[in-house]
Amino acid sequence: MDTIRTRLTTWFASAVAVILAGFTVAVFLSRRSALYSELDRRIESEAELTAGILAGVARAGGTVVRTDAAGRLVLAQELSATLEAVPDFLLITASEKDSFPLFMSIDSGGLTYPKYEQLRKVIVSAQGRRVEGTIRLDPDGQRLRYIVRPLGSEVATGGAVLVGVRPETAELGLEQTFSTFLLILPFGVLAAYAIGSLVARRALRPVDQITNEVREITDGTGLHRRLPTSMVKDELGRLADTLNQMISRLERSFTALRRFTADASHELKTPLTVLKAGVERALTTPKMPPESLAPLEEAMDEINRMTELVDALLTLARADEGLVRLHQEPVDLRALILETEETGELLAEPAGIVVSADAPVDPVIVPVDGSRIRQLVMNLLTNAVKYTPAGGRVRLWLERDDGRVRFGVSDTGVGIAPGDLPHIFDRFWRADSARTRTGERPGVGLGLAICKWIAEAHGGTIDVQSRPGRGTTFSVTLPAGSAEAASAPPSTPAPQ
Repeated sequence: MDTIRTRLTTWFASAVAVILAGFTVAVFLSRRSALYSELDRRIESEAELTAGILAGVARAGGTVVRTDAAGRLVLAQELSATLEAVPDFLLITASEKDSFPLFMSIDSGGLTYPKYEQLRKVIVSAQGRRVEGTIRLDPDGQRLRYIVRPLGSEVATGGAVLVGVRPETAELGLEQTFSTFLLILPFGVLAAYAIGSLVARRALRPVDQITNEVREITDGTGLHRRLPTSMVKDELGRLADTLNQMISRLERSFTALRRFTADASHELKTPLTVLKAGVERALTTPKMPPESLAPLEEAMDEINRMTELVDALLTLARADEGLVRLHQEPVDLRALILETEETGELLAEPAGIVVSADAPVDPVIVPVDGSRIRQLVMNLLTNAVKYTPAGGRVRLWLERDDGRVRFGVSDTGVGIAPGDLPHIFDRFWRADSARTRTGERPGVGLGLAICKWIAEAHGGTIDVQSRPGRGTTFSVTLPAGSAEAASAPPSTPAPQ
């Protein structure tokens, strides 16, 4: 139930199931009412016909009642033979006080005396009126739907005709009808589920297309794309138009922000260069008072930090605009890692940190932009040295991995909190409370963002694994490149 399509299908199938169940109940009740009405009409017709036959014989002066050998009143033999043809339950009494019936049909021939007493009480309770209803003979006996029709005085004063029928004859057909619907119901629900799934899939296909298109616009680099819009301006068409308008506004905002960042970074380089030259000239002035050297050195540190920030901003701004071109050529990553190790040893020596490298014996030739890869490794190495306590270790490593090349930097530093890991490559983001050492030069929060851009620009990825107090490992995975590139003479990037 985690998708709209599944919910729509389930709701549609449930609605069809409820409709079919309601239809089944309605048909059952309607059919039941019709069958019981038909039974009532039949027994009423038989009662009227029986009373009419008895009245006709009496008016014609024929014999209606005679005395049998036991001295009991019974119908004349001719009338009994005629009424034997009545298919249903037929009982004729001569008087309310008479304990013996004048006639019982073949269907009621198995009627015991207690059951007869039940029926006679029904006749007595009718008190000469026409009465209909349902009675159960004995607590667990059969049910009987009956009608009591009083006889005229010309036949028998206080006599009555009771005609009954067992409802089971009608209910058998109802049970068959109900069983048929119960058999059809599961197939109807399955068919509804299949049709609902097909309809939902076709109806929500544009939503999947919109989702896929929006998913590919993950950052500012894809804001030039637009969602396809249909000619029919239905709800999804209006949604696509609204999203396109939002993307257009975002594109204009991102474009303005990048242009401002690039222009501001470019404009700041010149005054920073002038300031740096002036401070350097002041620092080299002979006989500079000691009290003036400290402010100048602090100013130089800030100028260097600002220059680093401006260079990083300019690099990222040009990368966002697509103006940075990679100069890819076969590069021996093994030589690059070993060279970076030597630089890292110089950086780590004052902090008492051991830097080592673990690389294959054979050259690892990969078509990359050597200067950018070296910048990536140096950023990772600088971070590792900065956030590793004295006496710790920093290790550079390089390996081949199933047609790819993996390298990275591992340290035994303070680590990164799990909640900070998703933001570690965000621009200007720094987990200062966990990753800053007092007395170390602070960063600007752009080094890892540049590392991510360099890795992705080469078609690779960069990942981080860290545990607080246990150290951090940054790993970069790059495609190994073609065989032609790997077999070409390697080059080593010049130090920056």
